Amino acid sequence: MGLKSLDHFPIDKLYQKLIVFNVETVEYKNISFTVWDVGGQDKIRPLWRHYFQNTQGLIFVVDSNDRERIGEAREELMRMLAEDELRDAVLLIFANKQDLLML
Repeated sequence: MGLKSLDHFPIDKLYQKLIVFNVETVEYKNISFTVWDVGGQDKIRPLWRHYFQNTQGLIFVVDSNDRERIGEAREELMRMLAEDELRDAVLLIFANKQDLLML
């Protein structure tokens, strides 16, 4: 395929985005934590449920500077908390970006 042909070829056929979650293991006072950063993009939210099994704690991070999407974040959190696998998980809600000036 020549470069001129690329103008007529859909970009999604050329490039498929790889979804990668960050995973870290943290040790503190003889306790080992495995932390999964699964991101909040709409497209990957359906994948979250695959990480709920054996979850003992949930840190839900909200962009507190984006007032228009606080309701959306609340709805998503309520959907997650309705899952049986998260029934006994400890919850921490982290309001991120509070240091930014709100306009």
